[in-house]
Amino acid sequence: MEVKQIHSLTQIDAGDWNRLAGADYPFLRHEFLSALEQSGSVCAKTGWQARHLLIEEQGELQAILPLYEKRHSWGEYVFDQAWADAYRRHGLDYYPKWLSAVPFTPCQGPRLLAKPGADTAEVMRLLLDFIRQAATEKAISSWHCLFPEPAQLAHLEALGLSVRSGVQFQWFNRGYGDFADYLQTLSAGKRKMIKRERRRVTEQGIEMLRIPGTAITEPQWQAFYQFYSLTYLKRHSQPYLTPAFFEQLAASMPEQCLLILAVKDRTYVGAALSFVGTDCLYGRYWGCYEEYNALHFEACYYQGLDYCIENGLQRFDSGAQGEHKISRGFEPITTYSAHWIKHPGFAEAVADFVKREQIGVHQYRQAAAAYLPFKQEKRQTDTPEADPQNRP
Repeated sequence: MEVKQIHSLTQIDAGDWNRLAGADYPFLRHEFLSALEQSGSVCAKTGWQARHLLIEEQGELQAILPLYEKRHSWGEYVFDQAWADAYRRHGLDYYPKWLSAVPFTPCQGPRLLAKPGADTAEVMRLLLDFIRQAATEKAISSWHCLFPEPAQLAHLEALGLSVRSGVQFQWFNRGYGDFADYLQTLSAGKRKMIKRERRRVTEQGIEMLRIPGTAITEPQWQAFYQFYSLTYLKRHSQPYLTPAFFEQLAASMPEQCLLILAVKDRTYVGAALSFVGTDCLYGRYWGCYEEYNALHFEACYYQGLDYCIENGLQRFDSGAQGEHKISRGFEPITTYSAHWIKHPGFAEAVADFVKREQIGVHQYRQAAAAYLPFKQEKRQTDTPEADPQNRP
């Protein structure tokens, strides 16, 4: 097997890439990553340079590792700025580093794309050998794999990478017949709270539209982008993604988009965009002109739960952070990242740090679970675990 490196998605046929990526996880489709590159959202200017690795055997594509060269740590959602600062204080360069992740997307999923039957452990070993050699030749400080699925995490850990843990909040479908059926699993107080929040949206004269990607009109995409941009502008920053990114998604993979629009007096007042996987809904972007009572909860959570129940999706991944999700039934799960550090001294320090940090993360997850709104009998018997190895 031979490792090759490409610097743009244009250097590989979309069909070849997608045969390994599939459509279960929308963010590694050739269409999604190409839209990031071709729209200018991901490029040298924004600090994300494509360095994707391909493994071929006798000219046949066997595996792909999405890879980016980073000169900052923005848009990653696994925070290593303290590591970069430690390098700086010791007169060393932390950047550039290499990163296997989906830009601006903190959603757990596959990171190595491989043919069925491929020897994943051997492929990972070969890739790490290539990364080690390139790190020396190109002055790369480290390689980081963010939000890998647990099955692939085990291979990374076996290669000696330091595994870091975090917590997100996700919703799980237990075979609910409808939203009212789901509410019956909650305590009386939280059930009343959610009903009240949904009622308040209606009382403000707001209508919710749930629009599949194939039916979204150009004016609706434009309205959504204005809302999305406002989320950043209100915080005095610039949006990561350009209008051209969403325009390209609308043309290349509309079937995996879902737009929630809030309408008041025939005017759009807010929007949330999600992506539809095979068994999971991924909530990604939200914005509004002005604040309305409970509109964020309705657009970003309750409409998504309705969609999952109606379409038989098993999980709703609404993105990073957000402890307010707990009281609405989003359960804490453990997410992971894996880190290879070239400098032996810093590798040892990072390994020690993540080991100690993991204890606090585990305690935080347990404490968060204690605040879940489910009736006591459900809480005791039906706790999700994202990692089948059940590590702390």
